Amino acid sequence: MDTEENTFNVPIIWVLGGPGSGKGTQCDKIVAKYGFTHLSSGDLLRAEVASGSPRGKDLSDTMAKGALVPMEVVLDLLREAMLKAEKPSGFLIDGYPREKIQGIQFESTIAAVDVVLFFDCSEDTLTSRLLGRAASSGRVDDNEETIKKRLITFNTFNNEIVEHYEPKLKKINAERHPDDIFAEVIQYLDPLVQKAAAAVAQ
Repeated sequence: MDTEENTFNVPIIWVLGGPGSGKGTQCDKIVAKYGFTHLSSGDLLRAEVASGSPRGKDLSDTMAKGALVPMEVVLDLLREAMLKAEKPSGFLIDGYPREKIQGIQFESTIAAVDVVLFFDCSEDTLTSRLLGRAASSGRVDDNEETIKKRLITFNTFNNEIVEHYEPKLKKINAERHPDDIFAEVIQYLDPLVQKAAAAVAQ
């Protein structure tokens, strides 16, 4: 399939931000307000790891090193999850793309994205938040050494994504209180939802 259109006929939103930027909190708020189907690339990957499959075991090794997982694996997991969704009102794709080529591949093989939300945070803030989370989460990718590697990896690729998707990008200061951040998010998503509803009504 080769497409530059949103063939699902519902809003598709990518959610970007460094690890610890608060993407999960904002996605919860978005889902509560709009009823979108929330797909976290990280959650999909961790579920695959938990399944104990051979692919999951390979992913576990990769994630423990703080490296990027193969693009084809992430695309396959996202595509499968989107096709399984029942009567979606929209797709909120959290933590994707990690590289510019992933975004390009998504749009050429799955569907075009409508809006890209980028939650921008300083490295100091991200590190502090992740170390706090590591104390209680037990996640293999939440130790200080791996956090540093993850931030380097994120920053290396994220600038290219931001530049490539600038026309669709909404850069949001994520250093603020979650409610203040969400108030800005609403300003970007309300028009998108209204446009989709109007298209359906026609």
